[in-house]
Amino acid sequence: MRHLFLNGPVQNGPFTFDTRPGKAVGIRLAAALNAILGLPPAPHLWNTVTLAGDLRHRQAEGPTIPRQRFEADLIAGKYRPGQSPAGGILTDTDAEVANLALEMIENNLRAGALTISRETVPTCRACGHMTGPGSHPCKACGSTDTEDRTGLHLVAELAKDRPVLDRSDIHASHRQQPKHLQHTAGNVVERLILSRTRDHGIDLSPLGLNGLVLDPRAGIHATVLAAARHREADTAVMTITENAANHIAAHGQHFRECDGTRLQYALHGHLPYDHAASLQPLYEAYRATQAITDGFEQWFLPIFSLKAKATTRPDQLAAIFRYYVRAYLAKPAAVDKDVIEAVRRSVESGDADWITNKTTLANVMGARGTAPDVVGRT
Repeated sequence: MRHLFLNGPVQNGPFTFDTRPGKAVGIRLAAALNAILGLPPAPHLWNTVTLAGDLRHRQAEGPTIPRQRFEADLIAGKYRPGQSPAGGILTDTDAEVANLALEMIENNLRAGALTISRETVPTCRACGHMTGPGSHPCKACGSTDTEDRTGLHLVAELAKDRPVLDRSDIHASHRQQPKHLQHTAGNVVERLILSRTRDHGIDLSPLGLNGLVLDPRAGIHATVLAAARHREADTAVMTITENAANHIAAHGQHFRECDGTRLQYALHGHLPYDHAASLQPLYEAYRATQAITDGFEQWFLPIFSLKAKATTRPDQLAAIFRYYVRAYLAKPAAVDKDVIEAVRRSVESGDADWITNKTTLANVMGARGTAPDVVGRT
């Protein structure tokens, strides 16, 4: 398998896909692109290593519930009954992810890209949580009493022979390279501390870093690579917004390749799902069935966000729906196999121009249908 599309792990929290459909865009986009390539459903990836998750678990009724179970129950609640993902679920603390992350860390330690060194970091006196610079309250306990504490930490040195993000890290055609992102992603300090104080995460005690876990921004990359390696993919393509990529790229620089599997970012834009209800009169005017509206909201809009990498405006939705309906009505009785093969090559090369070609889109809809990997209706 050459390419496998996987969602940028969704941060677990108190929401459902019904209430926050925008959270599912990366999942739906990855599912649609894998289906075009004729691949089986990929797992849905989740980010559970968060301070907010630590606080939720501490405050939850019945704190004796193991954290792994607590997170799993919260994730399960995101999906409607009977709509669990066909490809399964993988989180950033599952055993295969942790094992791969430790393997990558050890490889990078041997190569000198990562080091374990004594570092002095601002720390809360009350609870021991690592805090940022300044006098703001500790986000873990609220205390304002901090001190500089010295101890062993995992540290990344940014590569000096290449930028944080270059063209090979972005799944896009030459014309669609995000030059602004490539510039801003490099605006970070040259030494990054990758060990963090969290109640839950990839335990770094095997490296002698007791009480510390891997920074989740690095762990997210290991999660995607673990899923890809399980499916024997050569390239793992993470669907992600530009803002999210900017936030994690530097921390993931040394976690984007392992055993011949390479990770790339496929950038998509934000979608105005909060305004989807405004389309109801248009749906009624077109006598759109539930299958058509679901196909538009859950399948085509995520695909469209791959072409429109900025935020799609609410006032654009009506025109996008009309275009979708025209393509839907133009579905051929027999699809053109040459067109489908051309689309597959475009998907693998990161060229998104096919999305705005009505004839091409009609063939894709005819070949694969419009049913997405359903994760709730908007």
